Amino acid sequence: MVAGSLEETRRRVAAATQRSGRNVDDVTLVAVSKTVGPPEIMAAYGAGHRDFGENRSHELVAKAAVLPDDINWHFVGSLQSRKAKEIATSTAVLHAIDRESVLRAWAKTQSDARLLLQVNIAREEQKHGADPDSVVPLLLLAADLGLSIAGLMLIAPLADEAEDSRRWFRMLRQLRDELRTDWPDLIELSMGMTNDFEVALEEGATLIRVGRAIFGS
Repeated sequence: MVAGSLEETRRRVAAATQRSGRNVDDVTLVAVSKTVGPPEIMAAYGAGHRDFGENRSHELVAKAAVLPDDINWHFVGSLQSRKAKEIATSTAVLHAIDRESVLRAWAKTQSDARLLLQVNIAREEQKHGADPDSVVPLLLLAADLGLSIAGLMLIAPLADEAEDSRRWFRMLRQLRDELRTDWPDLIELSMGMTNDFEVALEEGATLIRVGRAIFGS
């Protein structure tokens, strides 16, 4: 079941990138495994998948300890500063840096993970993420701390239709493009989940975070 769902998701990814004139090899599909255990992850692993996402530090550490070493673990949840050291050795990509304290805590880990800033592009009060006006100060602080930021991340507002998310994906891409004048290494766009990843891909996503479409509800 997992292998079949993964294959269908890959097919949809390929179709969306083709529609937008992009190369599917430029996109990383992150299988968000936060709701499943090692057997389901190994089913996807057996189908050739290597990028998995977790949003709780203790779950990432526990799964990384018992699963193959060549898995690329993505931490996609909100990170408490005191948990930075806990996940540093296991994390390949940290998607959700959203404040100064997390940047400072991560700098102390000396991890070589790729780092993304989470932006609350819609300025939703209940959501994590840096205010768009805070992105430049965070980029400057990262540079002062010796950290390189590889891109931006977004969790779009809840929407009834995937198309309703397009404006937010486009805004994040435009912000990234503007920032690249001064930060040319700011390449990645982590945006799009099960309900809207095809629209995100059409708007330039380089990482998509898909759970239910692969592992079920």
